Amino acid sequence: MRTSSPLDGLRFAFGTLTVLPVRVHRWDRGAARGGMLAAALVGLVAGALSVALALLLLLLGAGPLLAAVGSVAVPAVLTRGLHLDGLADTADGLGSGKPAEEALRIMKRSDIGPFGVLTLVLALLAQVAVLAQSYDDSWARGA
Repeated sequence: MRTSSPLDGLRFAFGTLTVLPVRVHRWDRGAARGGMLAAALVGLVAGALSVALALLLLLLGAGPLLAAVGSVAVPAVLTRGLHLDGLADTADGLGSGKPAEEALRIMKRSDIGPFGVLTLVLALLAQVAVLAQSYDDSWARGA
């Protein structure tokens, strides 16, 4: 078995965790391990792109609310809603009030239930509200 290189890990991380067109050449344990080690870098890139869009919108004269919506949308789109899906599944399972085995079965279903929808709406609204307030209070607003 070939030793995995850091580039294999980066390719694995960006190729599996984002919509970016990165070709993954290796799908073995070594590449997956490297991918998990590089996952934080994927988050850093998603965050940097989110901030870049917000700054661009603010510099173009958009309001803080629009910049905040853009900031929240970038990582959601870039990661195919990976964490949002997990949050909704968890909310549906815990909100069901069912025993653990049934709650796990609910979490594994591909559809979204009322608790998942409610949790996503509230979480996204909270993110947008906090970012809009931050952008409104920041130096970037006057740029």
